[in-house]
Amino acid sequence: MLEAAARLFAEHGVEAVSMDQVAEAAGVGKGTLYRRFGDKSGLAAALLDARERVLQEAILYGPPPLGPGAAAEERLTAFVDAYVDYLLENLALIRTSETAAVGARYRIGAYRFWHRHTAILLGTTPDPEHTAHALLAALAAEHVAALLPELGEQRIRVGLIRLARSAMQPPGP
Repeated sequence: MLEAAARLFAEHGVEAVSMDQVAEAAGVGKGTLYRRFGDKSGLAAALLDARERVLQEAILYGPPPLGPGAAAEERLTAFVDAYVDYLLENLALIRTSETAAVGARYRIGAYRFWHRHTAILLGTTPDPEHTAHALLAALAAEHVAALLPELGEQRIRVGLIRLARSAMQPPGP
C-alpha cells in the first residue's frame, strides 16, 4: 500500500490522488486502506516515517553540528537547516500530514521529537517550551508552502536560520 501511494503521489501529486486510487493501485479494498491509515494524512505520515527517522538519528547520533558535540546555537541552526532540506523535499506529504485535521501537526510523533529537541537546545532562554513552539511554527509546511512562491527557498532558509539564532539571544533590557 505504501509503495503504491508513494508511486501515485510522485506521479500525480499528493493533492490529486484519492484514497480510492491508492487502494486500487495497491490491489486492496478501500476498507483495508482506511483501517490501516485512517485517512490520507495517516498515509502521508506513514510514508514520512522512515524519512523522519533519518533526520532524528542524525540529531541523536550523527556528527556535530547537527549531532551531539556542538554548542546549542550551532546545533539549533544545523537542525533548522536540515529540517528545511527535509521539508522542501517532502513538502506536499508533510503539508498533508500536518493539515488534515485541526491540530494534526501537534499530534504527530515527529513534531513532539522536533519540539523536545528544540526546547532542550533553547534551555538557556526564559521560556524554552514556548520558544520552541514559536520557532517550529515558522517551519510549518502550510506556512512555508504559502511563502515559497514569494520568497523562494534560499530566502526562507536564511530567514529561518536568522530566527533560530535570534531565539538563542538573551532578552533585551
